[in-house]
Amino acid sequence: MTVSIGKSFAVAGIDAFPVTVEVDVRRGLPSHSTVGLPDKAVTESQNRVNAAIKNSGYEFPVKKITVNLAPADMKKEGSAFDFPIALGILASTGAVRKDGLDSIVCAGELSLDGNLRKIFGVLPVALKLKKYGFRRILVPSANAREAAVVDGIEVIPIKDLKQAVQYINGDVKISPVKVDKKEEFDKHSEYDADFSDIKGQYFAKRAFEIAAAGGHNVLMIGPPGAGKTMLAKRLVTILPPLTIQEAIEVTMIQSVTGRLDSRQVIFPVRPFRSPHHTISDVALVGGGTTPRPGEISLAHRGVLFLDEFPEFKRRVIEVMRQPMEDGEVTVSRAVETVTYPARFMLVAAMNPCPCGFSGVDGKSCSCSSGQIRKYRSRISGPMLDRIDIHIEVPQLKRREIDQFSKGESSSVIRERVVSARNIQTERFIRDRKVFCNARMSTKMIEKYCGISAQARKLLAGAVDTYGLSARGYNKVLKVARTIADIEGKEDVSSGHLEEALQYRLSEGTAF
Repeated sequence: MTVSIGKSFAVAGIDAFPVTVEVDVRRGLPSHSTVGLPDKAVTESQNRVNAAIKNSGYEFPVKKITVNLAPADMKKEGSAFDFPIALGILASTGAVRKDGLDSIVCAGELSLDGNLRKIFGVLPVALKLKKYGFRRILVPSANAREAAVVDGIEVIPIKDLKQAVQYINGDVKISPVKVDKKEEFDKHSEYDADFSDIKGQYFAKRAFEIAAAGGHNVLMIGPPGAGKTMLAKRLVTILPPLTIQEAIEVTMIQSVTGRLDSRQVIFPVRPFRSPHHTISDVALVGGGTTPRPGEISLAHRGVLFLDEFPEFKRRVIEVMRQPMEDGEVTVSRAVETVTYPARFMLVAAMNPCPCGFSGVDGKSCSCSSGQIRKYRSRISGPMLDRIDIHIEVPQLKRREIDQFSKGESSSVIRERVVSARNIQTERFIRDRKVFCNARMSTKMIEKYCGISAQARKLLAGAVDTYGLSARGYNKVLKVARTIADIEGKEDVSSGHLEEALQYRLSEGTAF
């Protein structure tokens, strides 16, 4: 009997946990079994490992082979265990030094000829590796730069099984991969679009600046061709630049879903996601038999744009309500529960009516009042309550379309946004969960959004006129607080409140 022990990691959500790979080889009828709650991809590894070992020029033991992946009560998914299992089997035959496996962690998928293929989720593995005190990891060459983003560990790039054996036995030396995070961050941190591309729509631009400054959700109502999508796509360009830590969070999600560009080691810009209205609730919030992040997690630290908002299924829209409040989504299955981050800004867009031309000059609307009410009622009151800013985006006039002068650039607007965010960072310095005005709790609103008696009277009148809910009342105060921050004012004035009330159209004439 020969037992070889190797070390690897498994990914759960965007987290990872250590896995001990035990390989038992003994005399008996030739067989190969894997235990320790493996999924289909893990159990199929025996065929890949068998062929890879033989095609790399090594002897495969014709014995009874048992592979145990510990801890046995945690589900193991994916093909990343091919590499440590193969090394464990080779250690049992003496092709690999057993003591050489003690100081390394490895992960990778084997092709039938012994080459190592790229795997998903290497970044969260490397981060957890450091936390558990491991200092060296062997990964496929295609994953090496991604793992090297984490400081304090040696990342050894391996192209095939034979090279791994030679490295572990000390026959060859391979230099660890090094990555300059700041250089990589700066190299890819530019956006293709700019706010100066947008003609007219000054009211909407102002609303988007306020939204960016306070992290507020936005609903746009306007006819086709008014520029709603154009505005939404440029919101990310005026948001504060990602910090390195935020970029790593975004990159981890991209990594576990396999969306990380092989040319990039870090995702340096805020994500923009725009799913089609036919999307399912699972695809939007995450889940499935094997839980995967949904669109709201892929939009983490960025913008989720839902165009044709009323066309989304009611269930799909409603399932977002809790993640919008909590900034995360938890998916529970029989064998595991995973939590994904979902701290995003929601931007939704809709037409004023089913045909899109209600109230548009020069256009004839074919919708009845009943059809318009039915169309708008597809979005529930509780969901509308969670959207801070509601604005109309009218059709452009001809003189606005013909104008050649450009408006403010994204960089100019971003400076004001960053300045307002810095004020909020200082304000909420003691509460790490709150980083912008939109996330303020009721107690924080009472503390930081104090208004004068005159302003309070104005707001009380708006409650009667617009029918504001308690949540809508607080949303107005949050938006007013953001407007004051943009102007660098300590107190919220009646003027700030009056402007904030302009962005609650859904509780007035617009709905």
